[in-house]
Amino acid sequence: MIPDIFIQLAVALGLGLLVGLQRERVDPAIAGIRTFALISLFGAVSAQLAKVYGGWLIGVGFLVTAGLVTAGNLVRLQNREAEPGQTTEFAALLMYGLGAWVVTGSMAVPIVLTGIVAVLLHLREPLHQLVGKIGEKDLRAIMQFVLISLVILPVLPDHNLGPYGALNPYQAWWMVVLIVGLSLAGYVAYKLFGATAGTVLAGILGGMISSTATTATYARRSRETPDLARLAALVVMLASTVLYARVLLEVAAVARGRFAELAPPLAAMLGWMALLSLAAWLAGRDGNGEPPEPGNPAELKAALVFGALYVTVLLAVAFARDRFGNAGLYTVAALSGLTDVDAITLSTARLVQSARLDAETGWKAILLASLTNLGFKAGIVAALGSRGLQARIAVLFGAAILGGGLIVWLW
Repeated sequence: MIPDIFIQLAVALGLGLLVGLQRERVDPAIAGIRTFALISLFGAVSAQLAKVYGGWLIGVGFLVTAGLVTAGNLVRLQNREAEPGQTTEFAALLMYGLGAWVVTGSMAVPIVLTGIVAVLLHLREPLHQLVGKIGEKDLRAIMQFVLISLVILPVLPDHNLGPYGALNPYQAWWMVVLIVGLSLAGYVAYKLFGATAGTVLAGILGGMISSTATTATYARRSRETPDLARLAALVVMLASTVLYARVLLEVAAVARGRFAELAPPLAAMLGWMALLSLAAWLAGRDGNGEPPEPGNPAELKAALVFGALYVTVLLAVAFARDRFGNAGLYTVAALSGLTDVDAITLSTARLVQSARLDAETGWKAILLASLTNLGFKAGIVAALGSRGLQARIAVLFGAAILGGGLIVWLW
């Protein structure tokens, strides 16, 4: 067996080589592949010596590393070789610390952090481009998400209140953070790729942001330009398929302990929707489509509306189950799914996780809500879309609802 000390030194050396490889290609003047390897190895050796002579040695090694990096930068400035920077310098200090961490703690954390550092360094240009694309509206969305997640959430009480003990302010707002976070991820993806998105990406982004809004937008476009009917059907179908992937993510986040019981029928529905999307793609893959311009997903007003909707659904589910049993729950699921699948998904998954609802009833309620949501979007297409789109969506959504019904009946 290889002694632990050699494994630790080898890991520290490998981490330094990884980051040094990236720096060697971009900015090797201060530290390249060899220097970064030596820095992380120096951190590991300092941590090994600290086990014998005391932890102060790690601090001394850090100061020595900082001094050498600073001296190298001063020489560059005196020779006017380049403008002063901080990225390589901070990366060098961080790699010293990670090299020491390999010895003093679990190796998993420094390995993961080194991977993150390497990716951040490599993505310099894309990150700068992203910042360049961020406008005042986008910055406001990010700051409002910070307000929702890091300011409001921590101060809410984490205990059950209200009738049936169904209302927990902290958990309810955490659901708001989850949904706003998912929508914000789609919004950021739109800002990065929306202007040049192809048909498939348009449908995926539409499903991440709002499948209902995507359906309405492409229905209007198909009426204005009837030749877009095949393309619009594909985008609408893809957006509705992504809805089921989103549902699975929400179930995993809220009911991780019961995910294996809830996920299979929902995953089967996702697979069926993917097959129907493939059929729509084969029929309408020609052409490109740009996803609809989304609104700010982190608006405080929208977050409050969803929070109120979630709490209403949660209380309605508790009341319906108490008075009418599972039949009442299915009624609430069908009605809430007309406008929003997220609220019933999160509330039902939470009940299953807390053992207040069995898994079979839970996934059936979620699936029923998603099927009524498909029916609602079919109504949008019927009201706003062209005849060509209406015919295609009738076939695709009809097949989807039939497949969902068979899953509920036969599973």
